[in-house]
Amino acid sequence: MARMNNTSLVETPALQTLRTVFGYEQFRPMQDEVVEQIIAGGDALVLMPTGGGKSLCFQIPALVREGTAIVISPLIALMQDQVAALHQNGIKAAFLNSALTSQQAAEVERQFFAGELDMLYVAPERLMMPHTLSMLEQCRIALFAIDEAHCVSQWGHDFRPEYIKLSILHERFPTVPRIALTATADEATRKEIIERLALDNAKIFNNGFDRPNIQYRISENSGNAREQLYRFIRNEHDGEVGIVYCLSRKRVDDTAAWLSRKGLRALPYHAGLGNEVRQKHQERFLREEGIIIVATIAFGMGIDKPNVRFVAHLNLPKSIEAYYQETGRAGRDGLPSNTWMSYGLQDVITLRQMQAGSDANETFKRTERHKLDAMLGLCELTSCRRQALLRYFGDTLDEPCGNCDNCLSPPETWDATVAAQKALSCVHRTGQRFGVNYLIDVLRGSDADRIKQFAHDKLSTYGIGKEHTAVEWRTLYRQLISHRLLSVDIDGHGGLRLTNESRPVLRGETQLHLRKMTKKLASGKQRSKTPFGKAADTKFWDALRDKRKQLAAEQGIAAYMIFHDATLMEMVDRRPQTLDQLGLISGIGAKKLEAYGDEFLSVIAEYEGTASDDVNDTTDKTIQLLCKGMKPLAIAHERELKLSTIYSHLADAIAQSEVELSDVVDLDEKTLKAIRYEIEQSEEGKLKPVFDALGGEFDYGVLRCVKSHMSSRYS
Repeated sequence: MARMNNTSLVETPALQTLRTVFGYEQFRPMQDEVVEQIIAGGDALVLMPTGGGKSLCFQIPALVREGTAIVISPLIALMQDQVAALHQNGIKAAFLNSALTSQQAAEVERQFFAGELDMLYVAPERLMMPHTLSMLEQCRIALFAIDEAHCVSQWGHDFRPEYIKLSILHERFPTVPRIALTATADEATRKEIIERLALDNAKIFNNGFDRPNIQYRISENSGNAREQLYRFIRNEHDGEVGIVYCLSRKRVDDTAAWLSRKGLRALPYHAGLGNEVRQKHQERFLREEGIIIVATIAFGMGIDKPNVRFVAHLNLPKSIEAYYQETGRAGRDGLPSNTWMSYGLQDVITLRQMQAGSDANETFKRTERHKLDAMLGLCELTSCRRQALLRYFGDTLDEPCGNCDNCLSPPETWDATVAAQKALSCVHRTGQRFGVNYLIDVLRGSDADRIKQFAHDKLSTYGIGKEHTAVEWRTLYRQLISHRLLSVDIDGHGGLRLTNESRPVLRGETQLHLRKMTKKLASGKQRSKTPFGKAADTKFWDALRDKRKQLAAEQGIAAYMIFHDATLMEMVDRRPQTLDQLGLISGIGAKKLEAYGDEFLSVIAEYEGTASDDVNDTTDKTIQLLCKGMKPLAIAHERELKLSTIYSHLADAIAQSEVELSDVVDLDEKTLKAIRYEIEQSEEGKLKPVFDALGGEFDYGVLRCVKSHMSSRYS
């Protein structure tokens, strides 16, 4: 059967909203289950990778249920962007935060009391104000959505104390469904979210943590990390959007200035900059293309920009949660993206010192140490990084991913037992109070005055390490720390001390195999700045992007709020000629079709006839599979294409009399007659009225095929 592929022949309100408002043909895995849970009045905890479609899980119920949905969001910039994006889809949304004047806030409250808002975004601090809670009690609330729910965890990297108070929602509004969402939560954090938000009866939806479109690459810093970063950007992401994370504000400023001098559009972002500067830089990052933000971890939580093509780290993150959250800001649109990291021994020492010197209690410090150990383990392992990353979050991947540096360029290992014994002995014989650079000087037999002053040139370990370079010894010391054979002192001077775990190695009871230092960071394939290999397609792609940029500039919004790159790519592939055809492209809902349809059709018309052979090739492949007896849905699965794309191929083939309608759709004559009648009655042959008149029983692709058949018969 070539009918709609959902559980019912008739569209549910949720599916209709997804298609007409947001322009997507079907839900992603698990989205529909979450949506129905909330629409039915139940609570939910949603664990879904960044870019997996978490926002739709509460935005669609907000439009289906009566009342206004209250969305708790931690960042002003994030809620402002989400509201602006919702407006593009014709959704009535607003926010209440400190960025509004008193008059603006009063107008939002008036709209709320008048029932004019589908969604209202608030920060947790604003929500807890007595005035806000009183306001909410006087109106119909559709649901509460708690975004970035991991902020509730005291052990998490983004802890926000205001989130702990959100259990009041269950107490004050016991009948209103609540949905908590996060992309970053290990087992302990999930339990804490449930406990602190009183979500004991919530249904848990865990869609996994894998981001297969992201390539993970990690390498040790051999002293030229900044140059490596520059080559990585120029070779693989020249002119594209990216984020570079650094551990300190000074390194942020220095790196941004250096990249700018090298001709890249790099801007700094950290808490030491004034609010106006930070806001300006974030606005440029969100609105413009080709901007690189160099930042501390203060930047990026919940950033919605979908086309961040790379995330780089010039320092070691303090935990796997932080690493996953920060790298997850790449490739939210599902297109191929890279993460790149260079880290060194000083990162390890600095983070150890920061942990030891904090005012936190010992339990918290111990947890932080374990998290850093896990992060170091991810860096030093020789097997698939994605498998280890997912395993940390309780997820599994049966086979190595083939898309991380260890899979693409398997690292070599070496028997480091003797070298480790030398390094550990040097720590012991110098009194367990010196830093790495001094220890390396002793091992390599330096004639520095300081060594002679302490008489360390008389030690048995003096000069016994000349077979290794200073860089190689630094790598070894970093690995010994990561394997917990050495610890960093707590007085801030960076001296190294032996641990109990080092004794078996020193006594020769345990062999130690470590990864060899790589000479250079494994490089991925150099990519074209466009996903197309032919000049005609690239020119067409650039014209569509220029039109999007122009429309966005006229409204003062980010270009991605009009259409994502994936939507423009589908325009290049399918080259729609009418509004109906354009409306079948993923990401184009009714409001956007009305607002921008004619504008983009005019661009497409300019490139009519420039379609590359690839377009014909992909149609031919679909026809070949049809001739083998496969139905449209099976062809879509086989080719990993959207069902709407397959129907587009087949409708074109029917119009050219290359295939028969009966080969594509399984409909009796009575049903066909009813469809034909509605198409004939439709003004200018539009399919939306036909779809509605038939009660949503037939997929748009089926209707388009019938319409193509009618056109071929009457032409």
